[in-house]
Amino acid sequence: MALREDEPPKPTNESTEAMRAHYAKWERSNRLSLISIKRSIAKHLLGGIPESNNAKEFLVAVAKRYQISDNAEAGHFMDELMNMRYDDMKGVHEYILKMVHLLTRLKALNIPIPNKFIVHQALNTLPSSLAKSRLHITP
Repeated sequence: MALREDEPPKPTNESTEAMRAHYAKWERSNRLSLISIKRSIAKHLLGGIPESNNAKEFLVAVAKRYQISDNAEAGHFMDELMNMRYDDMKGVHEYILKMVHLLTRLKALNIPIPNKFIVHQALNTLPSSLAKSRLHITP
């Protein structure tokens, strides 16, 4: 309730019983929401977030503090793609699927990478015995 609705006006002497009950429900929901949110965030991360008694405002502060830049995300995916090496722990199929997944994530960030580049990257990072004998990729 507290995350969906703004805080209602605090009850006064002129407030009706229904208004008091609605505020009490909102206040309880707000308090429980704050407890739940704060328990789900690591304590060392809470220190950098301004304190708030309103759950909705607290979530906005968390979002502002930990907003991920598209450029940082794109850089992370590019680094991961360019530094991938086949480690023989999983199959070649899984390795190539991971590359394709990274390619898809980069395309979603409007960074077009040709499919031929991924084929080239896969072949260059696989051991030569696998790249030549098991993969039959036609351009």
